Amino acid sequence: MELLTAPVGGTPPVIIDQAALREAISELREGTGPIAIDAERASGYRYSARAYLIQLFRRGGGLHLLDPIALRDLPEIAELQKVIAECESIIHASTQDLSCLREFGLDPQILFDTELGARIANCPRVGLGALCESLLEISLAKEHSAVDWSIRPLRPEWLDYAALDVAVLVDLRDEVAELLETQGKLDWARAEFAHLLKQPPAKPRKDPWRRTSGMHQVKARADLAIVRALWNARDLRASKLDLAPGRLLSDSVIVELALRKPSDEAEFRALPIMRERIRNEVQREHLSEWWSVLQSAYGLQPAEWPELRARGEALPPPRIWRDKFPLAYAHLQHARRLLTEISTTQEIPLENLISPEVVRRITFDDGKERNFNLSADLTEQTRGTLRELGAREWQISLTVDAIAQALTETEPPHIVPEVSE
Repeated sequence: MELLTAPVGGTPPVIIDQAALREAISELREGTGPIAIDAERASGYRYSARAYLIQLFRRGGGLHLLDPIALRDLPEIAELQKVIAECESIIHASTQDLSCLREFGLDPQILFDTELGARIANCPRVGLGALCESLLEISLAKEHSAVDWSIRPLRPEWLDYAALDVAVLVDLRDEVAELLETQGKLDWARAEFAHLLKQPPAKPRKDPWRRTSGMHQVKARADLAIVRALWNARDLRASKLDLAPGRLLSDSVIVELALRKPSDEAEFRALPIMRERIRNEVQREHLSEWWSVLQSAYGLQPAEWPELRARGEALPPPRIWRDKFPLAYAHLQHARRLLTEISTTQEIPLENLISPEVVRRITFDDGKERNFNLSADLTEQTRGTLRELGAREWQISLTVDAIAQALTETEPPHIVPEVSE
């Protein structure tokens, strides 16, 4: 197997000015076929999710590396968007890149997602490197996947890595498309790609602080108030500094402070976890701020403490359905059993056959605990509900009968499939 460390023909210089961008657009316009697109962010280093490098490749149109920070707001970006909008865009794991591409001004209109396509084709491993090995018989050097792309100038070896990510995508797209066509799944994949492009931006999470790593250790409302206060203060400071929140104060420190509740600043600074985790200058300069936040949280009254469980539109966790919603539990477990059989027969992962969230919502039925009788009307009701919940037509045609059948069951199956929540 061939190991690639740089694209054939070499890695081009990064485009940082208007004239070079115009030339790249002209070359891309002269190319043929789809355009491969990738973006590099500085996840884990910066608060923002903006792109710090955008890579483009088209057969006959060249390989181009764009610095979106230097090129931001140039009128030529609209011209580049016109070129992209007119042809298929190939992106690997597009949900990670579409947002930052759109923020820059690039909005693909026709998508081929090589990762999602490979999932639907039931490939055992769908990472870019793994697919290149199995379908193209090449190995990519991937040691620079987690670097800080906000650094300037970008290092040559990083640029080689980034350029390779798009240089192989057109060939990879063709191989994945052939797999899908052979399996009779190409139309399914196209429907999924179109669905991805229609998805609105994610809504801000309610109480995002509740996702602090290690929250399962926090059992008291007063302690939750400390986590909330520290998380919110950290998030505000991180956004102003454009630093990843964990680089200011880690989740483990937040949880430890909530559990230990140091009584004074000396004890606060002397905690072992503070010495272990607070190491760099940026973190140390904010210690007094975190102590002030702690003091404020200590002063909150019980009426100001958050509830132990968040309230909202989210369904109750399925683990409590057996006791509190037994009929919904029976519906869910039968649906899982029947859908797992379809997933196996169709050779498609269960989560791609139909969204687990859709299955939970239709079987929970708002907790009404209604008995159903299997009928043509129930099947059509189920079909309509699946559409309302966002299922695509190919998914509905494969799953509607199974889900309708599951809704008529009143007792859970003897063998419950193991499905992670």
